[in-house]
Amino acid sequence: MNTYILGIESSCDDTSAAVLCDTKVLSNIIANQQVHEKYGGVVPELASRAHQQNIIPVIDAALKEAKIDKKQVDAVAFTRGPGLLGSLLVGSSFAKAFALSMQIPLIEVDHMQAHILAHFITDERQLQNPQFPFLCLTVSGGHTQIVIVKDYFDMEIIGKTIDDAAGEAFDKAAKIMSLPYPGGPLIDKYGKDGNPTAFSFAEPKIPELDYSFSGLKTSILYFLRDQLKENPDFINENKSDLCASIQHTIVNILMKKLKLAAEQTGIKQVAIAGGVSANSGLRKAMQDAADELGWQVFIPKISYSTDNAAMIAIAGYYKFLNQDFAAQKMTPYARQSSKTQ
Repeated sequence: MNTYILGIESSCDDTSAAVLCDTKVLSNIIANQQVHEKYGGVVPELASRAHQQNIIPVIDAALKEAKIDKKQVDAVAFTRGPGLLGSLLVGSSFAKAFALSMQIPLIEVDHMQAHILAHFITDERQLQNPQFPFLCLTVSGGHTQIVIVKDYFDMEIIGKTIDDAAGEAFDKAAKIMSLPYPGGPLIDKYGKDGNPTAFSFAEPKIPELDYSFSGLKTSILYFLRDQLKENPDFINENKSDLCASIQHTIVNILMKKLKLAAEQTGIKQVAIAGGVSANSGLRKAMQDAADELGWQVFIPKISYSTDNAAMIAIAGYYKFLNQDFAAQKMTPYARQSSKTQ
């Protein structure tokens, strides 16, 4: 018998709803918020207001695209955290109300676990799933982690950033260059035509498997400050090379630790997840590592890399199988869940 899960994602500035039939995606609708562009970053209060405007139309569109009635939904899964509390409250409140009115189970999902479990979505272009245990590098605007995934909900973080995340480093570097928000994808875009070794930036020397990106941001800031004193048009004249060099440095930092983790654990199945996993440089570096080190790599589709509700629904599906349901009294959390610490 098929199981239909409605997933709701509202952790930051994208309102998303998806419907899964078991592990197959029937719909995955995302409403982006353009209001943040002029501020150069997400404004929490504006994000929560936009979620309130978007959530009902997005869920209605997801149900219609999936061609199912709301009465067919077996459970509703939602992002409990981490994320912006105001945004999370919109999604969790709607999920609670929907579950209560339809008398179906309510399932809470950790956002970072969901990014990893996106690898278990099945569709025409993502048919092969990693086998346990596997390593997963989860990289986004708020998190950078190396995780040993032992089972669907048995995950151990063996490395993480001690300050800024890789996605934040991309966006801040873009902001320093006066590129519009979100700047990470633009660095990827412009960098495709540039020389990745044109410019050098400081790489942190952090012990073991942890990351740091604050020093890199400072290195980029000071480098551009000095160059602009000599040539006010330096950024425009060297945009492609700058973007390529910044991307090359960040990807190199990420891959060094991931390779070390694979060496230390002996695990050859390696995945990436999170918004930065959409970066073309990181994807190529993973494929190169597969050729060089004999890894079996797993790279999610772009649509399942960035924040989306399909990943929430797949996590909800496996929790549904375990009868792992949430209480109506639960509240969202802004910081990383202890479940994945």
